[in-house]
This record gives sequence, structure tokens and C-alpha cells, in this order.
Amino acid sequence: MKKFFTIVPRWLPALLLMLAIFAFSSRTSSELPNFHGWDYFIKKSAHAFGYGALALSYLYMFNWNKKYYWLAWLLAVLYSATDEFHQSFVPGRHAAIADVLIFDNLGALSALLSHFLYRRTRQKAGF
Repeated sequence: MKKFFTIVPRWLPALLLMLAIFAFSSRTSSELPNFHGWDYFIKKSAHAFGYGALALSYLYMFNWNKKYYWLAWLLAVLYSATDEFHQSFVPGRHAAIADVLIFDNLGALSALLSHFLYRRTRQKAGF
């Protein structure tokens, strides 16, 4: 039972982020805000940021263990693919493989790379 209380809280950030991503992608196109000339940039940046945060939450779930960077990335990209599939059923929305392969993938990779470099820098500095 003690292990339960140490493992479950580590899953919460990932579960909450997946829920938030699902909720945003469930909105119809008419419910989405329009940022006019900035629309594409803001929405694709949100993809990258969201999946970067999700990848880091998966890494947190694995107790920041460096041997699980690849798994955190893989889980983020797989969730991205399932979410794009889910979007194909939302009125006015469509699935875009480019979102998965470019924006979500690069968001997850850049967040994990930033964490890796931050961690390595702190270790070299003796922290």
C-alpha cells in the first residue's frame, strides 16, 4: 500500500495534461479562438508546448530516470497520434499527421533535450 501512495501522485501530472489536451481537441472549429494573423503560429506553438509538457510529465512519472527519456518521448508522440485520430471525429476538425510528426514530436524532443542539458549542466557544476 505504501508503494501505491508513492507511485500514483507521479501519474497525476501526466493524466491531468492528457485530460486537458483531450478537452481542447474536443472543441469544434467554431468554438476555437481565432488569433487572425497569428493563428497558425499560436496554435502550432501550443501543440509544441503541450506535448513538451506532457513528455516531461511522463519523465517525472519515471522519477526523472535518464534511461526513460526515449519512453517519455514515445508516450508523448503516441498520445499525440491518438489525439489526432480523436480530432477526426470532432465537427470542423481534422487529423493532421504533420501536427504529430512536426509540432508535437519537436515539442516533446525539445523539452526532453532541454531537461537533459539542464540536468547535465547541474551535474557538472556539482549540484
